[in-house]
Amino acid sequence: MSEIFEVDIKGYNAKLPLIKISEKITIAFFNLHGDSKLTEHCGRELSKLVGDSDVLITAESKGLQLTHVVARESGLYDYAVARKSKKLYMNDGICIEYGSSITTGKPQEFHLSARDVNLIKGKKVCIVDDVISTGTSLIGLEKLVEKAGGIVHKKLFVLAEGDAAKRPDVSFLATIPLF
Repeated sequence: MSEIFEVDIKGYNAKLPLIKISEKITIAFFNLHGDSKLTEHCGRELSKLVGDSDVLITAESKGLQLTHVVARESGLYDYAVARKSKKLYMNDGICIEYGSSITTGKPQEFHLSARDVNLIKGKKVCIVDDVISTGTSLIGLEKLVEKAGGIVHKKLFVLAEGDAAKRPDVSFLATIPLF
């Protein structure tokens, strides 16, 4: 039986398994995939923080279903998706490179289709994702929004991990430690 870390996410008690990802770091693993009740709860709570944003953007893949709920609940039905690899239909889109995330440990890319570039160009963009830890993925999303001509307006996360909870530029529903 693995160890569990419990966190209260605005009234929802989530039980997160502790997973060792390196010799020095263990994380409380937060996974929205397949958990519609948790996803719906978190999406409803995050939608209260969207404010006067014009459009949402998320990174595949754990942010997809979360952002779908935020979009529905906030009335911002169209949202952009930063893909981690270039798809065949993305010949006319844009790409940026950014650093390594805590869960992948290797350099990353974000790709945005021309449709999504046009969706966010000149708009106040709200970034939505599941967890902020090192902030590397957020940097990638910010670079992508700026390259597409959007204005990063809000940065919303379900959880802030470790020192990310001290950042004044992000909003989140709950915090978890690094172990």
